[in-house]
Amino acid sequence: MLMAEAVEQFVPHGATVALGTCLEPLIPFAAGHELIRQGRRDLELVGPISDSLFDQLIGAGCVRRVTAAWVGNVSEGLGHCYRRATEEGIPRSVEVHDHTNFSISMALWAAAWNVPSLPVRTLLGSDILQRNPSLRIAAGNLVNVDAVQPDVAIVHVQRCDSSGRAHAWGPLGITEEAGLAASGVIVTCEELEDESVILSDPNRILFPETKVVAVVHEPGGAHPSPVQGFFKRDHAFYREYGEQSRTHEGFDAWLKRWVIDVPDRATYLSHIDVEALRVKEHRRSSPVDYGYE
Repeated sequence: MLMAEAVEQFVPHGATVALGTCLEPLIPFAAGHELIRQGRRDLELVGPISDSLFDQLIGAGCVRRVTAAWVGNVSEGLGHCYRRATEEGIPRSVEVHDHTNFSISMALWAAAWNVPSLPVRTLLGSDILQRNPSLRIAAGNLVNVDAVQPDVAIVHVQRCDSSGRAHAWGPLGITEEAGLAASGVIVTCEELEDESVILSDPNRILFPETKVVAVVHEPGGAHPSPVQGFFKRDHAFYREYGEQSRTHEGFDAWLKRWVIDVPDRATYLSHIDVEALRVKEHRRSSPVDYGYE
């Protein structure tokens, strides 16, 4: 399936969308840019860190609420669009439900396990409890973390088969719980493999293929974030975005150049020195023997 088709069919206006679930690597920027191009509005974004993808979606006016641990531009610090939205309502006001990386994981696990909330001891003594109505102090010196169920989780992985059985490696963050909590999962991948390749290492499959509503073969779909075994992090690209997004006008110019005027990911990548970012030194794991007879 093409990215445009996946977004059109499975991410409606007002959807709750989990993105950037691996924290810094494997962030589905290609999918996020398609959300912007299709003019999605009133989205709730769910995630741990998400690097600058949340910031871009907020700056494009796509977001009504952020339920996350942090929003910014990791190596460059602040997310300027996020700050303008929360402080000045530019381009629109955004509601914020603060979490930590741990508590957003617990909120997603609660949804995955089909329970209304999970009790934890984290966050006690934190002012996060005052900023998120879904976190409540309970008896026994506990905090009840209400379930968060995304309508869709969008994940980028190294490889996947056409049925949605996905392999990812490196830091996975809260990808498993986000996929299991969501009503459906869109998988974008560097390599679309035959099922025999995926089933040769069944323990690496992220979630049941029955959760996956779309598979998109989108090489380079996580740029500028790193993809272990494929691409390094594009630090210069993040730096350029951080500098240009300091002003609303600068962000608009950046968005036009890199998103609005770019019809697809192949065109986007044609403006980047992809070869300079490719991993040159490969460190492959040893094969696993699944034999039992």
